Amino acid sequence: MPDTHASTLETLMTAIRKAVGDRGLLTDPNDTDPYAEDWRRLYRGHAAAVVRPADTQELAAVVRLCGEAGVSIVPQGGNTSMVGGATPNANRTQIILSLARMNHVMQIDPVDMTLTLQAGVTLKAAQVAAADAGCLLPLSISSEGSAQIGGVLATNAGGNNTVRYGNARDLVLGLEVVLPDGEIWNGMRRLRKDNTGYCLRQLFCGSEGTLGIITAAVLKLAPQPREMAVALCAMPSPEAALDLFSRFQAHDAAAVQAFEYMSGPGMGFVTAHIPGAHVPLAEPAAHYVLVELATPRPNAGLRAAMEQVLEQALEDGVVTDAAIAESEAQRAAIWRLREEHSEAQKREGASVKNDVSVPVSKVPELIRRATMACETLMPGIRPVPFGHMGDGNIHFNLEQPIGADPTWFLAQDHAIMDAVNEVVRDLDGSFSAEHGIGQLKPYMMEDWRGGAELATMQRIKAALDPKGIMNPGKVLP
Repeated sequence: MPDTHASTLETLMTAIRKAVGDRGLLTDPNDTDPYAEDWRRLYRGHAAAVVRPADTQELAAVVRLCGEAGVSIVPQGGNTSMVGGATPNANRTQIILSLARMNHVMQIDPVDMTLTLQAGVTLKAAQVAAADAGCLLPLSISSEGSAQIGGVLATNAGGNNTVRYGNARDLVLGLEVVLPDGEIWNGMRRLRKDNTGYCLRQLFCGSEGTLGIITAAVLKLAPQPREMAVALCAMPSPEAALDLFSRFQAHDAAAVQAFEYMSGPGMGFVTAHIPGAHVPLAEPAAHYVLVELATPRPNAGLRAAMEQVLEQALEDGVVTDAAIAESEAQRAAIWRLREEHSEAQKREGASVKNDVSVPVSKVPELIRRATMACETLMPGIRPVPFGHMGDGNIHFNLEQPIGADPTWFLAQDHAIMDAVNEVVRDLDGSFSAEHGIGQLKPYMMEDWRGGAELATMQRIKAALDPKGIMNPGKVLP
């Protein structure tokens, strides 16, 4: 590192320490390195420092100082990104800006049905706060115990309930954002209707920290369910799974809260690697579906509705076996089979992950054609697709061949992803459904979003962040 840059960083650290105090600044590599590796362990950087401001004013001061010094910022929430979106480069020239200390729930209004909170609140803590007020925050993802609201919104997370409530951006009424020049935009409005110019809050949702840093939010809440019913179903094919989804939609679309697909091999990894995981069905199946019904209506008869749809599906051969949860413990055990898929695949070996979406009607074709394409590309590769069939988002993951070298396998990631994406493109889908672009997929942007769309994104980036200090190397090629 040039001496001039070292001097600049030393001066900057002195100023940042003055702004945030000793507790707010970490510079020892032993302290900073845990922040600099992503959850999947694909990206390992080295930060010049980790800055942990206590409030928005401190954060804005840090951003202003970094802008003046020309030092790049990598915003970080719970560091649960699947695409390396919160990992710095390797040369200790960037700072990580962690929002972990900004973790206060500020207000819950059960009349307005809104939750106002800082960006460092974990999604799980936000869910609990809403539940304690008799409301529901209808956003659920596997990493909710660690993922923070700021990161969830900045990546426009999807999750298990998108089929019913939409993605993260659909729950946002207001935001507070620190802009790249250190200015604070206060858009913390609780209004359901506010038609006054450009909708700036939607600009920052999904921007992955490249346009500004979300520091607080106002989220929409929903009524708490009074009744729920959950079932795990064995399916003969992906087509049968889609058929079952259509049957539940036709019976009562408003009651369908989640509809999740899992493959037989993926379920096998879960039962092999996750202690206590057990499939409550008589025989292993080639395909599985988890269906959850929920309603705030009292005495809605969801259990009877679940039985009615499944009985007819069993009679028609659409379902080969099914288990309906009889208690909250059984419901949690069924959901655990779905939620542990990523961890189980991690323990099984190296995997290449494809977070893709297609029209719901095309999901079975995606699963069949992408499986064939990957097996042709690499004999012995093990496809383990799973995910949100109800909204068309399938995590088409590929596990390394048995006995293959993990490093060699991961080096083939572009070829594997491209094989899947050729099918996705042909089915009018997207190469990123809910995980975002991060530093894993910017190379795809020119091909998929080139022309006027990408040029417009680049103009927005240049206008808001002319110095290019906000999360460089992410999203845009």
